[in-house]
Amino acid sequence: MIYTTCKYVPEELFSGFGEKVCRLDPNPVSFSCADGCSHPNLCGFAKAVIEEVKAQDIKTLIFTDCCDAMRRTFDVLLCDGIPFLYLLPLPHKTGTAETSFFAADLKKLADAYAEYSGKSFSWERAYAACFENVEKADGSDKYVSVLGAHGGKMLIDRVRAALPTVSVRDETCSSDRFFKKSAFGEAPKDERAFFLWYARLILSGLTPCMRMYDVKERGGLFDEERQKRRTGIIYHTMKFCDYYGFEYSDIKGRARVPVLKIETDTTPQSSGQLKTRIEAFGETLGVKKYADAPASAEIDALYVAGVDSGSASTDAVIMDKDRKIVGSTVIPTGMSASKSAAEALSLALFAAGLGRERLAAVVATGYGREAVDTNRQTVTEITCHALGAHFLFPNARTVIDIGGQDSKIIRIDREGNVLGFVMNDKCAAGTGRFLEMQARALGLSIDEMSLMGLSWKNDVRISNMCTVFAESEVVSLVAKDTPVSDIIHGLNVSVAEKTASLVARGGGGPGYAMTGGVAKNSGVVKCLSEKLGAPVMTSPRSQLCGAVGAALIALSSLEKSNV
Repeated sequence: MIYTTCKYVPEELFSGFGEKVCRLDPNPVSFSCADGCSHPNLCGFAKAVIEEVKAQDIKTLIFTDCCDAMRRTFDVLLCDGIPFLYLLPLPHKTGTAETSFFAADLKKLADAYAEYSGKSFSWERAYAACFENVEKADGSDKYVSVLGAHGGKMLIDRVRAALPTVSVRDETCSSDRFFKKSAFGEAPKDERAFFLWYARLILSGLTPCMRMYDVKERGGLFDEERQKRRTGIIYHTMKFCDYYGFEYSDIKGRARVPVLKIETDTTPQSSGQLKTRIEAFGETLGVKKYADAPASAEIDALYVAGVDSGSASTDAVIMDKDRKIVGSTVIPTGMSASKSAAEALSLALFAAGLGRERLAAVVATGYGREAVDTNRQTVTEITCHALGAHFLFPNARTVIDIGGQDSKIIRIDREGNVLGFVMNDKCAAGTGRFLEMQARALGLSIDEMSLMGLSWKNDVRISNMCTVFAESEVVSLVAKDTPVSDIIHGLNVSVAEKTASLVARGGGGPGYAMTGGVAKNSGVVKCLSEKLGAPVMTSPRSQLCGAVGAALIALSSLEKSNV
């Protein structure tokens, strides 16, 4: 088996040797091997290729020099003594001269493999194989498109699992490799003509990768027919690779359908965040809906519960039929999401003076929502925070949720429907966890830290948003006898600046409301209001916002089922 890493590798060429070709789709559990023999900031796909090749003990592998990451990966693997490891020069243009050079390089590859394998090459068989990869007609109707950088089968499977009721189409750079019919042209007469014909077919017949200089043919991905049939776009970028970020910036403003940007590194890490993003996107599109509850004969006396199982805290709210909160609680999530959810629900019921049998419906949200024992379908915190914020702040149009492990910016309409959202990257910077660790370094509680940050006198800059590095910076400032209140203010400003940049990225505007536990930190709220140039609304119930939204969804579904 001959393995490749790029759609520009001439797969059909090896049919001329009677060989089969397999394009790598690596999904390593970690980068333990790659991090030890390459730069830590090498892109996720490049490191995944290193892991895969070493794990499978691959003997025949062909790269293209499409980018620096692939060149470095080739250099790393050269040390492994792979019997046939080849780097094919890839022209980034499609002109006559570039096509001619590429044809000569394809011939060199064929000669090198003939010498290595001892097999003879038949250009006629290679030519025939090209027609097996002619672009096929797409029979699907409406669909969600996954665009951008390589995501592979794991990403597409995740999207389909999160959006089971909708058709999902892979249109990333590593999707099925088909040539446009119009690119075939006149048949070659001999081997020399074949290589020139084949070089032209590869460079002009494939939808160009963003690493090519001329990418106008990618416009076909946004033609009128596709625009009519797409219901949404999930745009994927690879960690430590910015090639596809340029296209995302271009399309997000002109796409006719909602666009969700996600970033992965080919590993299963942060699958919870990814699942939340995709499911919330589905809820925004209306293709992932919570089911209506069975009809209740006692709707006048019903109560519902919303449980928000977060990374730091588990919140529960009990609500009556008039949308009045009659009981609530916030407890640490601890070591078990299911046990914390059960305890929070029990405490909220106690506060309401009710038994569990009085609940007609329970809806769960948050990262631990799947572990919560409910009689209802779970809903993502994006939708729940939007509805909860609308309930608490009817004039809110931008919801800023700073939770234990992530931050979210949610744009909502006047009914509380989600118009769009962005989440921070896979990092605790600027979250509740960030502030919690800095408070621990200062020997303070979160409440003490919130109050002390209001009495600052001198500006102190915290240059590092990395939680670990920022803690080291705080310790150094303490060692210099810097007033603690000034250090805390510096931390608050850092969180506010990071959050404000996320607001800008998400297209948020005035009508700001803050939810999540950090909303109790007056210093952060004040700094954020200054950075945004508009007041940020908070409420004593801001931390309960997700649970409030979940309860509202439970109540709404019951009301619909009794109409």
